[in-house]
Amino acid sequence: MKILAVTGAALLVGLASFSTARAQQAEAVRVVKDARHKKVDVFVGQQLFTTFLYPDSLEKPVLYPLRAANGTIVTRGFPLNPKPGDPIDHPHHIGLWFNYENVNGLDFWNNSYAIPPAKKKDYGWIKTDRIVATSSGPTGGLAYHANWTNQQNQVLLEETTRFEFSGTARARTIDRVTTLKAVQAVTFTDAKDGLLGLRLAHELQMPNDQDQKFTDSKGIVTVVKGGTDRVPTGTYLTSAGKRGNDAWSTRGTWCKAYGKLGADSVSVAIIDHPQNPNYPTFWHARGYGLFAANPLGEKIFTNGKSAKNLRLKPGEAVTFRYRILLDEGASTLSARQLNAAAADFAKKSWAASK
Repeated sequence: MKILAVTGAALLVGLASFSTARAQQAEAVRVVKDARHKKVDVFVGQQLFTTFLYPDSLEKPVLYPLRAANGTIVTRGFPLNPKPGDPIDHPHHIGLWFNYENVNGLDFWNNSYAIPPAKKKDYGWIKTDRIVATSSGPTGGLAYHANWTNQQNQVLLEETTRFEFSGTARARTIDRVTTLKAVQAVTFTDAKDGLLGLRLAHELQMPNDQDQKFTDSKGIVTVVKGGTDRVPTGTYLTSAGKRGNDAWSTRGTWCKAYGKLGADSVSVAIIDHPQNPNYPTFWHARGYGLFAANPLGEKIFTNGKSAKNLRLKPGEAVTFRYRILLDEGASTLSARQLNAAAADFAKKSWAASK
């Protein structure tokens, strides 16, 4: 498999086309494998941007943490490297990940060290068995292969994912294409928790005065504390103009989480692609910091008006494509700029992985 090559000029389109003021020269990207520790570091310029982690101790591979161009971490530290005051709910929320709540009845989304051993049989595991390719240059590339398995190590799906990483002095971009190929007949039963997920830093959560209780598909209850927490400064905005809590369960080509981190305004945006199933996606964007794009939760998000139960026969495959933009500075990315970025991403041709 070949990682897509992007010229330096093409790399800048997604960021420089926003406005002349934001047009900046792309910085070199360096991708460094560490097979012994089962990780891959990604540097933009001299700054560590993120690390791809795939140790046996995690129930899925993740990009963790994500950093803005100035080095500020925009994802929650807990559970791998908690910061003082970090919320400790939902221990399966780690950096940036990709999985789903109900695949042939197995919950891949909610699996973590916190699941009691007696209930582990109800949860799936995503096991990365090889790094397929890496590349460094104006754009950094990383491709890996993983198996979606049950606890008996029987494979339901083969995953092939390709990342492209790029950045400038103030921005970072991740393009991701993931192909899932069915080894056996598979059904993604319509469910709330999926598909591309990101857990925001404490500061980028929305302010909230009330405790919230969540129950996963297997009956595990999690409580998110509200009340006296004065750290959060964040909110959401979608391409359809939905703000804050109103973004949840609505469709849009993009969604932006934004707020203050230190002296800077920071935005984290996810952009959907027209070739994705059920485009434009539903946003599973929660005020407590879960930021997810889930095109497969239609029944949940439409209160039962319609459903999306994706089925694959053995040998069939489905591909998902997303762009993640991180920006920091005096102001956050505007709707006009994100519309331009979405239009640029829509022109990008992503072939399905083999």
